Amino acid sequence: QARLVESGGGSVQAGGSLRLSCAASVYISRSYSMAWFRQAPGKEREGVAFINAGNRATYYADSVLGRFTLSQDNAKNTLYLQMNSLKPEDTGMYHCAAGAFVAPRAGPGVFRESQYYYWGQGTQVTVSS
Repeated sequence: QARLVESGGGSVQAGGSLRLSCAASVYISRSYSMAWFRQAPGKEREGVAFINAGNRATYYADSVLGRFTLSQDNAKNTLYLQMNSLKPEDTGMYHCAAGAFVAPRAGPGVFRESQYYYWGQGTQVTVSS
């Protein structure tokens, strides 16, 4: 049974940092495109960071570009999201997702949720001002 397990969330003050982890089944992490999504209370879920299957190219939402960075540890089958310079608007439940597709080009389309089959339970991030 394929699964994704997130960890690393918590409460920080604005300007602080957190590193989220997404531990994946072996075949997911090596063969699938993966992304981090977040959902704030009362708002729709939005994609924030993406890594493409195959060439492992990354794409970030404008709201996090320059502050969030994806990395992968293939030995641990884990995807990381390093989040720096956190803002109160970064608050939300962060979910890791995986889909069996290769994005032809980087862009907002990589966050179309119908492309993702596996989802983790999420980890909460709270940023206070």
